[in-house]
Amino acid sequence: MSIEIISILLLFVSFFGLLTYGVPVAYSIGISTTLTILLNIAALPGITTVAQRMTTGIDSFALLAIPFFVLAGELMNRGGIANRLIKFAKSMVGSLPGGLAYVNILAAMLFGAISGSAVAAASAIGSVMTDRMEDEGFDRPFSAAINITSSTTGLLIPPSNVLIVYALASGGAASVAALFVAGYLPGILVGIALMIVAAVLSRKQNIKQGERVRASQLWTDFRKAFFSLLMLVIIVGGIVKGVFTATEAAAVAVLYASILGFSYRTITSKDLPAILLNSAKTTAIVMFLICTSMAMSWLFSFEGIPQLMTGFLLETVSSPVLIFLLINITLLIVGTFMDMTPAILIFTPIFLPVVTELGMHPVHFGIIMVLNLCIGLCTPPVGTILFVGAGVAKTSVTKVIRPLLPFLVAMIVVLFLITFFEDISLCLPNWFGL
Repeated sequence: MSIEIISILLLFVSFFGLLTYGVPVAYSIGISTTLTILLNIAALPGITTVAQRMTTGIDSFALLAIPFFVLAGELMNRGGIANRLIKFAKSMVGSLPGGLAYVNILAAMLFGAISGSAVAAASAIGSVMTDRMEDEGFDRPFSAAINITSSTTGLLIPPSNVLIVYALASGGAASVAALFVAGYLPGILVGIALMIVAAVLSRKQNIKQGERVRASQLWTDFRKAFFSLLMLVIIVGGIVKGVFTATEAAAVAVLYASILGFSYRTITSKDLPAILLNSAKTTAIVMFLICTSMAMSWLFSFEGIPQLMTGFLLETVSSPVLIFLLINITLLIVGTFMDMTPAILIFTPIFLPVVTELGMHPVHFGIIMVLNLCIGLCTPPVGTILFVGAGVAKTSVTKVIRPLLPFLVAMIVVLFLITFFEDISLCLPNWFGL
């Protein structure tokens, strides 16, 4: 057996073995990468290589956007934005039968898009909506299921940190601006699919119709939410029109969120240390994941794993449709036990050469990959949003699983629609010339 095959086996066996043993993902990636490089000590200068690749992996101007967007999301979360969006969403769809289910989904889409964080959307919207939905006749596990799945839409609808990470992992094949614009229709389509499921299940539970809102109240709630919604237009519009880069847009988002928070008097100078500390902790976790994942991605390239995978799939599977199905199924399985950021950084270099060889656009594949991993965030055993949503709803994960299944099926249906109808992802970037 050649040293290359032994290296690849050591890399994957040690990585998945450490994950199974309960070692955190970032440490599993770093340790397995280091062990494999030590095996190749004749060709590589050992641990020094790991340190160098971790450092150069995060030496990217584009990654500066992540701490800024994290801080902007934290400011939005503390700044009372969620309540304004919930009131606006309720004025729009709350009068329909089971309307609070639609309110939850629409508010999560709006807040997730503004904050760029599924965790922030799940905690902010869920903490407000769960009790209200229970008063209207929804049981808590069902409310949690709606909140969990709808919170992930903010990872597709820009601004989104994971789309920035994918742009980095693609090696420049997909621009941040094109990915941001491409995420709108898929994100909205997921939200509509979740609303359809919620409508069917609400009818079965005989949820009563909410009170009709007058046009004057709708206008009032819209005015209160207007400046929060305007952030999306400023950030994404500025990137698309070339006014500023994604990194500069993230800094603008921090400034805008700060102005809103202080204007609404929901943030004071005393709140800033806690906000900055939480943002720093989140950023440190994300950046450590990125730097270890970038070291592993470099090792993939050194070992020729992307080329091996491309050759294997193209030689053994004749149908492109079957290859796309296999990649989707693989990513769905990966999403159940691995967090989104390392999954994107590890599997993009493996699968992107395969799909581009078959004619798939890198931007299109980025949206497919993110939606795949969004589904993984909602599933055990590692689904972050699953545990956050269940915790906020004050119910157990086991009780949430059953009502969660129809919503996951809806997300998977949308995933395959997006996979085989590329215009859903690419029509807006093509229209804007990105």
